[in-house]
Amino acid sequence: MTGTRRTAAALFLLPALVLLGALVVYPIGYSLIRSFLSQSGDSFAGVDNYRALFTDDGIRTALKNNIIWVVFAPTVSTALGLIFAVLTERVCWGTAFKLVVFMPMAISMLAAGIIFRLVYDQDPDKGVANAVWVGVHDSFAESSAFPRAHPGRQSPLRPDQGGFVTAGTVHTGRTVALPLVGVAPDRMPKGAEPAARAQPQPGKVTGTAWQDFTRGKGVGKLGAVDPAEQGYAGMRIEAVKDGKVVASTKAAADGTFTLPAAADGARLRLPASNFREPYNGVDWLGPALVTPAVIGSYVWMWAGFAMVLIAAGLAGMPRELLEAARVDGANEWQVFRRVTVPLLAPVLAVVTVTLMINVLKIFDLVFIIPPGSSQDDANVLALELYRKGFSEDQPGIASAIAVFLLLVVIPVMLFNIRRLRREVRR
Repeated sequence: MTGTRRTAAALFLLPALVLLGALVVYPIGYSLIRSFLSQSGDSFAGVDNYRALFTDDGIRTALKNNIIWVVFAPTVSTALGLIFAVLTERVCWGTAFKLVVFMPMAISMLAAGIIFRLVYDQDPDKGVANAVWVGVHDSFAESSAFPRAHPGRQSPLRPDQGGFVTAGTVHTGRTVALPLVGVAPDRMPKGAEPAARAQPQPGKVTGTAWQDFTRGKGVGKLGAVDPAEQGYAGMRIEAVKDGKVVASTKAAADGTFTLPAAADGARLRLPASNFREPYNGVDWLGPALVTPAVIGSYVWMWAGFAMVLIAAGLAGMPRELLEAARVDGANEWQVFRRVTVPLLAPVLAVVTVTLMINVLKIFDLVFIIPPGSSQDDANVLALELYRKGFSEDQPGIASAIAVFLLLVVIPVMLFNIRRLRREVRR
């Protein structure tokens, strides 16, 4: 139609065709052929390599995780992108917010993996996720300061349902000694003070709960409060009669406590809550949560991408339709659900399908974030392809995985292309 000679057109297209053939067509063809050969490549293996996709435990786990990725990662990313795009449309600082949300797209997958490996660290002093989680947990259920405390030699305390109880009963007008050991000096409560001997009071039971240990050989006396020893500040003490708690109190900073006359004839119990181990948060990178944790890092990176595309769709949306809905009495939720989302359906579909293609190839985050102990549980097809091809020297199975991934991606890719062409025609 333009009068261009076919020979000239072919010459102009030749460099692109050569690159396309060398970088795309040849690798695909070679992988297809190699997937039907044995691991050594010397003999024809038929469909044995493809059969391994559904019999090998590692590949089956990877396939299951890929399904989880395809279902949740694009959906959550698109939903967050939609929410961010709609909420920031009318605020003056919306552009700055969008910039911040989109910024993770500028970070490589390798860097993001390293960042989230630290975020999900089990130690609350290192991992941000557990630091926040432990802070929230301790706001409602404070951890004990005495998880390793226990009675020492010649102690009047005996084990009782995770805590300790006095061997005999106590009486008013007398003092009670509750010596314990096992708490390191640097682990004592911040408000702990040197232990003090309790003074008897008429009609009340008094006593001291303290760390009955002084460093140095032959220093201090067992069962007696020595000057260098500290009180168990905040230790809970209960008076128990016939299995029922009749009185309770907490030790002061110097370990002293006072119980009312109701405690007369009761046994004193240090309940198990005093010795509960500190809460160390959630094992984000353990076998149960490692896949959702890695998906969370992916959403952190790609929600900005979804937001930008959806915001572009919002910018081109006819405003008169939204105003007409409001004039007809629709509230903002109804406008969003009945007008905004249906008008954005083509954009949402393109974003979701694009992310689905992307997550089918996910490798970097799964390779970097999970520790070696749980990497098998977080395995995906792209990572399993790498393992089979380079670590386990099974190129036949690796090629079969590559062909399988291609076959899975092609229908999704074709759907996306059709959607884009349909939008261009409009």
